[in-house]
Amino acid sequence: MQPIINSLLPEFKVQAYRNGNFETVSHEDVKGKWAIFFFYPADFTFVCPTELADMAEKYEAFKAMGVEVYSVSTDTHFVHKAWHDASDTIRKIQYPMLADPTGVLSRGFGVYIEEAGLAYRGTFLVDPEGRIKIAEIQDNSIGRNADELLRKVEAAQFVASHDGEVCPAKWKKGVETLKPSIDLVGKI
Repeated sequence: MQPIINSLLPEFKVQAYRNGNFETVSHEDVKGKWAIFFFYPADFTFVCPTELADMAEKYEAFKAMGVEVYSVSTDTHFVHKAWHDASDTIRKIQYPMLADPTGVLSRGFGVYIEEAGLAYRGTFLVDPEGRIKIAEIQDNSIGRNADELLRKVEAAQFVASHDGEVCPAKWKKGVETLKPSIDLVGKI
């Protein structure tokens, strides 16, 4: 397995559903911005709508941090629209829902399940240089938490703008960070 951390965002061009419209989204649209790619197995399922709703509730907070959220499944953009139209929960989503029926994105991020044609629950944060800074992949029976992702994004953005500082466990915005040095070895 190749490490994905600090690797470049894969090249892609896919269809998406967003706010009543179909649009094309590519890796070019992500350049120069922070972005979250939030993979899930399929529309019209069980855990997925709870996670997508959780992200929808935090979408304004992510946007305020300069982060675009992209949900991704191997469904088509037509299925995303149908789910949006059929579900009060999914209707709340304002972020782009990317369609990956060929698996180009799912394979590019290493979450594609070949035998099922679906994606694992993968969460990836891409920085403005196009480098993957956070990668989390879990079994499809385990849901994620947008609050924890917000905290991790804050930490990634902090260390990106504060050279030489690192965020300890449970770090939250405004709390003291660490400046690694020989003086800290064995003292924490």
